[in-house]
Amino acid sequence: MTWAAGAGIGLALLVGLAALPPSITPQRAAAQEHCAADAIEIRLPGRSARFTVELADTNAKRALGLMHREELAADTGMLFVYPKPQRAVFWMENTLIPLDMIFADSRGVVQRVHANARPLDRTTIDGGPGIQFVLEINGGLAAAQGITPGAQMRHPSIAQDRAAWPC
Repeated sequence: MTWAAGAGIGLALLVGLAALPPSITPQRAAAQEHCAADAIEIRLPGRSARFTVELADTNAKRALGLMHREELAADTGMLFVYPKPQRAVFWMENTLIPLDMIFADSRGVVQRVHANARPLDRTTIDGGPGIQFVLEINGGLAAAQGITPGAQMRHPSIAQDRAAWPC
């Protein structure tokens, strides 16, 4: 590549950044690039974890959840999105694999982690009040990744004006 071609690429980058609205900094633009509807990031002390997710954002999708599935890839999960904060209560009826349930408030801050919910168990799992997001992943994975209360989720479903870790 010649200097002129390299300078053209650099100039294009600068022009592209200059065209961003004033409220979007280059750092914010980079964060938005990584924030997609089919993925969630969880910020942990010193690092982050990322999962590909299916959204359960309607009553029908939330009711079905991960029932009847025989496996779930290690880096995937399901993100339950509620229209507003509420008491989130789950059970494992018709769910064939053990799951960790990660309950987060409207800011995407993890409030509770329920580890290794037992397959086919009808015992209720109460995430508590004020929950707007629940991430289900393979049982034992939350502990292995170090996901605990206080961790922060980043996803476009979290209202960006109040998100603890905005896109």
